[in-house]
Amino acid sequence: MMTSVDTELIRVLADPLRLKIVTLLARETLCTTHLVEETGARQTNLSNHLKVLREAGVVETEPCGRFTYYRLRPDGIEALAGQFADLAVTARATADANLKRSCP
Repeated sequence: MMTSVDTELIRVLADPLRLKIVTLLARETLCTTHLVEETGARQTNLSNHLKVLREAGVVETEPCGRFTYYRLRPDGIEALAGQFADLAVTARATADANLKRSCP
């Protein structure tokens, strides 16, 4: 059984600041001001990372007056976690069956 992982989502989450943003948003919905305070990143840098996360479907926005709040969309993270779980099951079955390709 061949299992593939969403490499684009991994690339998006591989950035340390984006991973920190995702971790913070997993705990609560935050506005840009909160995220600047929590991460220490500049607002323009943070906005660029939030755009990447939005385009990847990882976060969604909620306008609230002058502010925009961000919340994590757990379905994308759950799908990625499921893909890694499938890889772990495949790896366990391969190890248990001692499967290896012979060299030519």
